[in-house]
Amino acid sequence: MKVFKLLDRRIQELLREIGIEEPTEIQERGIPAILQGRNVLLIAPTGFGKTEAAILPIFSKFLEMKKVEKGIYILYITPLRALNRDMLRRTLLIGNKLNISISVRHGDTAQAERAKQVKEPPNMLITTPETLQILFTGRKLRNYLRTVRWVIIDEIHELAGEDRGAQLAVALERLEELTKPHSFQRIGLSATIGSPDEVARFLGGLENGKQRKVEVIEIDASKGMEIEVEIPEVRKPDREEASSLSLDSRVFASLRKCKELIDEHEATLLFVNTRDTAEILGSRFMLWDKNFPIEVHHGSLSKVSRVEAEEKFKKKELKALICTSSLELGIDVGHADFVIQYSSPRQVTRLVQRVGRSGHKAGEISK
Repeated sequence: MKVFKLLDRRIQELLREIGIEEPTEIQERGIPAILQGRNVLLIAPTGFGKTEAAILPIFSKFLEMKKVEKGIYILYITPLRALNRDMLRRTLLIGNKLNISISVRHGDTAQAERAKQVKEPPNMLITTPETLQILFTGRKLRNYLRTVRWVIIDEIHELAGEDRGAQLAVALERLEELTKPHSFQRIGLSATIGSPDEVARFLGGLENGKQRKVEVIEIDASKGMEIEVEIPEVRKPDREEASSLSLDSRVFASLRKCKELIDEHEATLLFVNTRDTAEILGSRFMLWDKNFPIEVHHGSLSKVSRVEAEEKFKKKELKALICTSSLELGIDVGHADFVIQYSSPRQVTRLVQRVGRSGHKAGEISK
């Protein structure tokens, strides 16, 4: 609890109220650095409390501000709309208790909510890199960004080195110009990566031609993994079932093996590489067994469909979700105890990220 004593009294009381007594290692090391105003890159596996390590000290500093003008003070940027929704759900309780207003703005945001944000901007806005760029084009919203003092970039390793990362880097420099003479503190959150210094350079950017200093705080918490490669053998019943469903026997053998593995576990994420594959695999499961508790999740589905699938999986109404990279990152869909990767993921880092979605809690083995 020692590091929590550095936080605002109201946050300390709230932590006691919700039963959080001891900080994790990343919180123990990250909270003091953020309270001291340093730019920080926090690196730890999922389930180690990175989000709280960033949010709690920033909320503490916000509460201690003597004067709060009308405007946005905290920007929380994630690569995915689903992550935005998840982050809103996770932070709303704390925000409401502390009287800190929080809102989401991205492609799925309803027009009424957008209008409300223009009229009364939230203290903290959760958004994506693309939507952040759009905010600069609106006169009122651009003006509200002048008050930004903290920027948190979640899953930053997914953006660094990509086209979207370049877009975000430009947006952050535009924000630097907008917030002058003040600057804003930068906090990056990342899973374990092979090139932390490179990601730190991306997070910091340049100031007067020189690299901004970013402190890298990484905890050594290697996650145990069990990975098996399965090449299903085509059996005689497979050929018969495949013929009745007008499928190739090898395709049906893979389908049958997936179903067997799903039946052996409580909650399975079945990852595929494309949205088309997700839809095709989903339709094949329905064709074979329309009552099998499995649904599809990907970015082209409507917000309503995605949220409904996530909630059903959390409530254990579904045994499995067929998903793309839409569920690869730290979105909370409850406790998955098994992951299937259908065909090659093409990248080792992608496979590790996906397998890591099972056994999500610290100390558990991912399978």
